[in-house]
Amino acid sequence: MTSLLVIIVLVLLAVALWQLTKIFDLTQVGSTSDSSQVANDKDNNVQGYLMFGFLAFLYIFTIYGLFAWGDLPLHTPASEHGGQVDNLMNITWILIFTVQAITQVLLHYFAFKYKGKKDQKALYFADNNKLEALWSIIPAVVLAGLILYGLYAWTNIMFVDKDEDVIEIEIYAQQFKWTARFAGEDNVLGKANVRYIEGVNTLGVDLSDPNAQDDIVVSELHIPKGKKIHFKFRSQDVLHSAYMPHFRAQMNCVPGMVTEFAFTPIYTTAEYRDLPYMIEKVSHINDLRAKKSAELIAKGESGLDPYTFDYLLLCNKICGASHYNMQMKIIVDTPEDYRKWLASQASLVSQVKASLETPAENSSATEGTQQPIDTVAAEKVVIK
Repeated sequence: MTSLLVIIVLVLLAVALWQLTKIFDLTQVGSTSDSSQVANDKDNNVQGYLMFGFLAFLYIFTIYGLFAWGDLPLHTPASEHGGQVDNLMNITWILIFTVQAITQVLLHYFAFKYKGKKDQKALYFADNNKLEALWSIIPAVVLAGLILYGLYAWTNIMFVDKDEDVIEIEIYAQQFKWTARFAGEDNVLGKANVRYIEGVNTLGVDLSDPNAQDDIVVSELHIPKGKKIHFKFRSQDVLHSAYMPHFRAQMNCVPGMVTEFAFTPIYTTAEYRDLPYMIEKVSHINDLRAKKSAELIAKGESGLDPYTFDYLLLCNKICGASHYNMQMKIIVDTPEDYRKWLASQASLVSQVKASLETPAENSSATEGTQQPIDTVAAEKVVIK
């Protein structure tokens, strides 16, 4: 409501100023004024200097932005292919800024040099094949090189050799959470279909599939350092986008189809927390949180907990009202810790079996009145 009132006041103020200028014009009775609406030399001169002023503002603001917010972009990549992605991005930025600097300076310079002036004519070419070839061929060659390098990098990132030793993990998206499914010891994910979603089987895994017997479903993603992870993505409802920024990985999760992405982590969570830039960044964040906590405590509210860095899986598509909160923690372990963690997880089959078991009745209840297990659901579970 406050914002609306501010906007209304600003609009009314603008209208008032406009009316005042009209009143001022009406009071200039007898004075000579140019009402031809045709720009004169003075007008053109002012416009020329304004062009230079805008050019200066453009570059001053750009330089200021680099110093003010230069530490906010992602820093060290946490995956093997991350360096290629960053190189491609850096090359693109350099090309954009170089071309932008040259063209903008020339544009504003010539706008000033050939501003409207009596008896002055700008030098121009009605047709020049050499110039046209020059500014057509150079951008074409540069863009072709950029695209080819991008395709080369993308192919290296996306290619997964069928004989390569990888860990198979499924990432399942739904409003508004992520769930991960590990392939287990056989490293083969069981079949799944939304028609099989029932009870604790929230991913619709086909429990009659032999490959599904050791599948593990978790809400916190653990992956080992130095091992290639082959992710397969599904969505239950709408279009989501699995975004793992520190691993430079992103893939759309499309209802009705399976998409995939693979990468190799190169830093454990603990190692990434110990990187100098991350230590500095976390310290800065906690300084800000401490100041905010002091304000909240002064108001009688609870303070903020200290921030600790964790890798995150985020949704990068606006998928609904709680899109901003759709995230899952990713923990990169050492291979030994990963194996211990995986061994401690219960399989989906065992979870389904446990959910189908009916607890014994209270001792006060009549003996023999215990309800039977849901045999229809139990038949779907095949135990090795």
